[in-house]
Amino acid sequence: MPSRKPISDEPCPVARSVDLIGDRWSLLIVRDAFDGTRRFGDFQRSLGVARNILSDRLRGLVEADILALQDASDGTAYQEYVLTAKGESLFPIVVALRQWGEQHLFQRGERHSVLVDKRNGKPVPRMEPLGRDGSALPPSATLVRRVPGDEREGR
Repeated sequence: MPSRKPISDEPCPVARSVDLIGDRWSLLIVRDAFDGTRRFGDFQRSLGVARNILSDRLRGLVEADILALQDASDGTAYQEYVLTAKGESLFPIVVALRQWGEQHLFQRGERHSVLVDKRNGKPVPRMEPLGRDGSALPPSATLVRRVPGDEREGR
């Protein structure tokens, strides 16, 4: 079997992003961090993930500067995981996944959580890419400009 190409050599931003945060546990840890989860035990209770897997994913997210460890805010001996600025910039991705799931993975009338704006209590509006003129930008109106030497198709 051929060895896997180092992801740091990958010219596709989607591939690099998925390599870092694309597995189930990493993305759910980030989701829970946005919801205010900060401690190892709280992540474990929320996710039901094995300790070794959680430890591995948290370590990777800290190494990638998505989460940072800091002393507990309540003065106890615990440490807490907090989103860094880089981690907080994942918010649109989490919202986009949530909205896609709401649209495609629930039956009409089926209960699910809703993301709301704290300022007014109303659901967050649907996200969509916009062109420079502010109009909706469908996939057919975009293309990927390949870097020289990238011979792959379809990405």
